[in-house]
Amino acid sequence: MKRRLLQAIAGAPHGGAEIFFLRLAEALQRAGEPQRVLIRRDPARARTLREAGITVAELAFGGALDWATRLAFRHEIAEWRPDIVLTWMSRATRLCPRGDFVHVARLGGYYDLKYYRRCDHLIGNTRGIVDYAIAKGWPRERIDYLPNFVPDAAVPVVEAPGENCRLHPRAPLVLALGRLHPNKGFDLLLEALAAIREVHLWIAGDGPLRPQLERLATRLGVSERVRFLGWRDDVPNLLACADLFVCPSLHEPLGNVVIEAWSAGLPVVATASDGPVGLIEDGESGILVPLPGDRAGGPRALARAIERVCEDPDLRARLGKAGRRAYEAEFTEVTVVARYREFFDRVSP
Repeated sequence: MKRRLLQAIAGAPHGGAEIFFLRLAEALQRAGEPQRVLIRRDPARARTLREAGITVAELAFGGALDWATRLAFRHEIAEWRPDIVLTWMSRATRLCPRGDFVHVARLGGYYDLKYYRRCDHLIGNTRGIVDYAIAKGWPRERIDYLPNFVPDAAVPVVEAPGENCRLHPRAPLVLALGRLHPNKGFDLLLEALAAIREVHLWIAGDGPLRPQLERLATRLGVSERVRFLGWRDDVPNLLACADLFVCPSLHEPLGNVVIEAWSAGLPVVATASDGPVGLIEDGESGILVPLPGDRAGGPRALARAIERVCEDPDLRARLGKAGRRAYEAEFTEVTVVARYREFFDRVSP
């Protein structure tokens, strides 16, 4: 009988881990991996998974006193009898019962490892996260680096974005993606934009900081050059329309958005947070800018890097090609799914 996998995530409606959870579950299903998934109640996410042919159970995934989720988790394990249970982030990991299976947890950030003590193996989606866990005392032989993949954006664009955002076709267009959260540094990007003439900016994402960022754009005098697009599901279309991708994050453990830009052959400028530093070879596959705390960093440094790339078509082309090569070497669906399945083969009972 084939190996059986159960995945569990108590995720938010939007977020990087949640996006990759869906991508990986659908890709494993296409690859013929027998699996079931447990998710926090989310009708849209459940519908997406079921349309992919995946059996889904929706649980509350509440707090410490949520015994209903614990009991339901046990019931799903007893019914499916998985060989491997893969939990995503701390809550699902903490609520996973002990059993006759291999418990693997995926780390998508520098999490507190006290919630992972009962796991048999860990997955880190960056080498930096793997090094962090080992430095915290996790055995090297029980943690593996398995990167994320992103869909190949170098495909024909079927539809244009939903609105006419590019009001000035001749002006360079910068794209940024992510939750509107303090860690993502969108205020830094707006301040950099204020120091640049003519460049336009799309910000695709949503979050609690949107009203504050819109007010900041107005105060800086750049609101006519900025479009807040909200949460988008047509990222390849947006990438195809842009001239440059910018990741201004102050704290970014992975930098999945960098890989998305690479898949489209789009040049990247990023602040030197952990994720981009682990991905980008400065000056070759992108441009790294020091973080604001560094004397050489801040809005003006980011503005200079953006101007440099926008004004040099040869540099844009070279960076875009190098990024695409990096994507094809390590971050395609075929490559990453194969690595996951090899890992499952190795750790299965």
